[in-house]
Amino acid sequence: MAPSSSLFERLKAAASDEWSAYTDHAFVRGLGDGSLPQACFRHYLAQDYLFLIHFARAYALAVYKSRNLADMRSAGKTMSALLDMEMGLHVRLCAGWGLSEADLEATPEASATMAYTRYVLEEGMRGDLLDLHVALVPCVIGYWEIGKALAAWPGALEEINPYHEWIGEYSTEAYREVAEEASARLDRLAGGNLSESRFADLVRIFRQATKLEVDFWQMGLDLAD
Repeated sequence: MAPSSSLFERLKAAASDEWSAYTDHAFVRGLGDGSLPQACFRHYLAQDYLFLIHFARAYALAVYKSRNLADMRSAGKTMSALLDMEMGLHVRLCAGWGLSEADLEATPEASATMAYTRYVLEEGMRGDLLDLHVALVPCVIGYWEIGKALAAWPGALEEINPYHEWIGEYSTEAYREVAEEASARLDRLAGGNLSESRFADLVRIFRQATKLEVDFWQMGLDLAD
């Protein structure tokens, strides 16, 4: 993963309490040992599908905010992966739970989904490309850290665990590369010249996005609207 001096690692250290609450949430532990009620996972999946639609919009905004073709292509590639691959995983998983793609698109947004996605888009619209990617990165890298950790749990990747496919998706070598690219992108955009006040503002964005990830897990656990 990224070296300890990376911007992502610095942000994570500055928001360590929020990061631990996110990556070690009861919802996450329930995925690892298979004890999460299936209704909770189904509710989470439907909301996460809606979440990904807005994240695709955020990467479209990243294309607009980019100042060079390399950043435009990187954001466009991620947007395509969200629309064509990760959302496809959700459709495939949800089909096994009796939810069609039409059902997913018709699902009303929960308050936690609205709060998180609109926060990311608002930070992206009012700030620059680095602000936007800092708001996005807790999701991108957090899922890798969670997937990697859960994959090491005894039996987590076995078919007896109803959530083995989800864990498998976020613990692959391919997803590790996605996470590493996200970390490297932050370093590239920061350029190694962050003032104390600029770093503090990025910590604020990162911390709030991470808190909203915690709320998203809790929404699934509580079956909240």
